[in-house]
Amino acid sequence: MTDVLASGKVVSASAVEVPIEAIHADAQEPRAGLVPLATLDGCEVGVWEHTAGASSDVEEDEVFVVVSGSATIAIVDGGELHVTAGDVVRLSAGMRTTWTVHETLRKIYVCNVADLATPSA
Repeated sequence: MTDVLASGKVVSASAVEVPIEAIHADAQEPRAGLVPLATLDGCEVGVWEHTAGASSDVEEDEVFVVVSGSATIAIVDGGELHVTAGDVVRLSAGMRTTWTVHETLRKIYVCNVADLATPSA
């Protein structure tokens, strides 16, 4: 992968074009997508975007910063997180979550590239 974010360069997180597609095969919304920006010592840094709506996931170890938008992340057996621009969040591998995005959410994520190679259950 050629890094979009080259050493000594600036990339505007809000200006990165993120190709988004429907999350559910039977519905047009919500939509989501990501663009990897760089790989640092086995960790991927990228931009992820999710339009308004709800989706479920099994998380990998990840830290992210919300750039814009807002959402409620319900963690099975773990409560809810209400996130908005400027919030920093850490999720652990195996967490089962439901994301309810109120306003299109864009985040910068950092996670282990090896985790991304293993499909979620």
